[in-house]
Amino acid sequence: MAKDVPLIILASLALLIFALMLFGWYSRKRRQAHIGLPVAPPAGLADTDLRFTGKYVATTVAGDQLNRINVHGLGFRGNCLLEVHPDGIVVSRAGSPDLWLARSEVRGVSRATWTIDRVVENNGLQVIEWNLDGTAVDSYFRMDDPEPCERALDGVVGNERQSQ
Repeated sequence: MAKDVPLIILASLALLIFALMLFGWYSRKRRQAHIGLPVAPPAGLADTDLRFTGKYVATTVAGDQLNRINVHGLGFRGNCLLEVHPDGIVVSRAGSPDLWLARSEVRGVSRATWTIDRVVENNGLQVIEWNLDGTAVDSYFRMDDPEPCERALDGVVGNERQSQ
């Protein structure tokens, strides 16, 4: 029985840590409840050849790379497909509804080296800076072929490339 005490203590500690992580996740979602739903892509959107695959990394509050947006499924990483259209960008994420980033809501396109829980080579992340229902946010992507994607985003969105 005495040999089981350390095991019980470690298991209890692990359970406590997991419970605190879960509490923190749901607390963040409650604090971000004021952020509205992302817009779905418009119906009848024309096909485009400007399609780029990669990884969706995170969406954070603009300028705060450690403040992840957790609401509306934006808190989970996964594979993605960016479709660049003249009027905006469609972000298709595995397991989540598609997002429509209208050209009028996109504030800029830039590059970054890190964001919450992800560090890559210098300027290895592409950042789309946009407004989500009045809240300025930054979405981070790790694209499979970043240069053509960046040219398409710059060309359609009409923003100057910025380094971060």
